[in-house]
Amino acid sequence: MDRINKGEEAAMSSRRIWRRLAATLVVSSLIAGAPIRAAGDASVTTTKVHSAALEGNLEGNSATRDVIVILPPSYATSKTKRYPVIYFLHGYGLGSAAYDGIIKYGEALTGAAAKGQEFIFVAPDSMTKFGGSMYSNSVTTGNFEGFIAKDLVAYVDKTYRTLAKPAARGLAGHSMGGYGTLKIAMKYPGIFSSIYAMSACCLSSRTVNPATDARFETMTADEIAKADMSVKTTFAAASAWSPDPTHPPFYLDLATNGGKVVQGVLNVWAANAPNAMLPQYVTSLKGLTAIAIDVGDKDFLLQDNVTMNDLMKRFGIKHDWTIYDGDHTNRIPQRLRENMLPFFAAHLATK
Repeated sequence: MDRINKGEEAAMSSRRIWRRLAATLVVSSLIAGAPIRAAGDASVTTTKVHSAALEGNLEGNSATRDVIVILPPSYATSKTKRYPVIYFLHGYGLGSAAYDGIIKYGEALTGAAAKGQEFIFVAPDSMTKFGGSMYSNSVTTGNFEGFIAKDLVAYVDKTYRTLAKPAARGLAGHSMGGYGTLKIAMKYPGIFSSIYAMSACCLSSRTVNPATDARFETMTADEIAKADMSVKTTFAAASAWSPDPTHPPFYLDLATNGGKVVQGVLNVWAANAPNAMLPQYVTSLKGLTAIAIDVGDKDFLLQDNVTMNDLMKRFGIKHDWTIYDGDHTNRIPQRLRENMLPFFAAHLATK
């Protein structure tokens, strides 16, 4: 009986986390309506990048993605200078343009340049049918790992004056983007040298409560579209982590079937949880020049991030660890300006 109660409690905790994530993102989206713009001396533009890795996905997500690119103030005049690059991954439910409305990338990069910290800053959009790719490799959503680590990096190095080497590439992200940062760094060593995960979500294995989650089995596309974000995140996670090309119309497997738990689905979800993945990827993480993880003391994801910190210490992985005064979303612009950009300035190669 205790085991059943503990399982139900874990499932309820998982759903509460996703509901709170959805609520904070909805609040943030209310202030995210600012258009993409040139800010100060930094040049802010959008471009479209076609990714072979995303072609043929079963959801029909576009293989041509919007990407915001910020060029540093000296880029137009220093015609031979090459720059380090920061890739920034947005969170669930809000695309790169919405995050720009919150963070104001151009203003942040202009401020950094005034301190002698110049980068090319790249913010790809990874929105999907259910609100987010989870930066994973899935036949259903598309191979977003390959898009970020391979196709996007190749495009940026070909198109802009970058320092085209791992020592000059950084990867960062917030929430789902923090998850993607850690996961991609583990699975694709030798692409990025330094990473910064801000309030990363999805670090621990996702759970299920068949008493309530069995309803997902019969939901239609219209019902999902009208449901709250906590429902959509279930379908986003399943699309990314338990794809099934033989199971239309959504081409995914849920964690219940006929109201009973499907352990195999929980297993593949767990296989995509960085706190479970870390022991297999110690060498990849130790190969990085620098790692930083931060989370707010009032963030509902605090414990998962504490666990990641503890795991890194256990396996001797050097990293910076910060618990700051704040919740999941209220300090993103400040943390990016005051902590993330200086972190990359200290660790990325400039020549």
